[in-house]
Amino acid sequence: MHLFEFEDQRWLPATLRNFMTDFLSFLANKTGMYRPIVSTLERGLQASETSQIVDLGSGGGGGLVWIANELNRDSERVRIVMTDWYPNVQAFQRSSAQAPGLDFVEQPVDARAVPRELRGLRTLFLCFHHFREDDAKGILQDAIHACQPVAIFEAQDRSLVSLLAMAFSPITLLLCTPLIRPWNGWRLLFTYLIPILPMLVMWDGVVSSLRTYSESELRDLVHGCEGAFSYDWDIQKVKSGPGFVLQLLGTPAKTNSLPDRRL
Repeated sequence: MHLFEFEDQRWLPATLRNFMTDFLSFLANKTGMYRPIVSTLERGLQASETSQIVDLGSGGGGGLVWIANELNRDSERVRIVMTDWYPNVQAFQRSSAQAPGLDFVEQPVDARAVPRELRGLRTLFLCFHHFREDDAKGILQDAIHACQPVAIFEAQDRSLVSLLAMAFSPITLLLCTPLIRPWNGWRLLFTYLIPILPMLVMWDGVVSSLRTYSESELRDLVHGCEGAFSYDWDIQKVKSGPGFVLQLLGTPAKTNSLPDRRL
């Protein structure tokens, strides 16, 4: 159900959009929700010649600080490049200072037409649902045409449990805001005195759940792409604490064999 999200609207002030993505980044980094998919990222990186992750739709950096620290725990060997159609450069700068190997692109990057010089594992964390079917398929198609691996992760679906969790997200925002750094008076104003942010977060959270593609719908998108059978595909849900992460991993096949049976 492709209802609108405030975060997608050009008219939404950048300050409010950045506050929303800062909140999501804080949650992702503090909860370690991506711990179960580290092995998925490592598998995808093996298909990349540059040991580089090109993150699309990075928002405020998401859980990339935690991921960068995890992947580079022993040595700095993985570089993660943050990109977005609405790049939050200040948040990118803060994130890159907190973990090894984190870099960013200041200019807007279209996930449907990634510059060819940005090579590596393409990732989309909690943002694939923002794209309607044609654009979503275009993201996968562009990766296939560029012969680059692609990984998609969502932590919500169209279930009642997810919808209820999103409906109560304003409470989480109210509790977390004092812990989000750097401190910002406008963030406090629009959270507690003029509660615009809690309403925006709740609406976008509920709509995100309604917009999220199911496993079968992801498979249909893959089947609709030209050259999809030159890739191995892994589409499944993995448990993450009390919740889950829905993942899609596509890597160029080493042979001309049929795609992964889990497709």
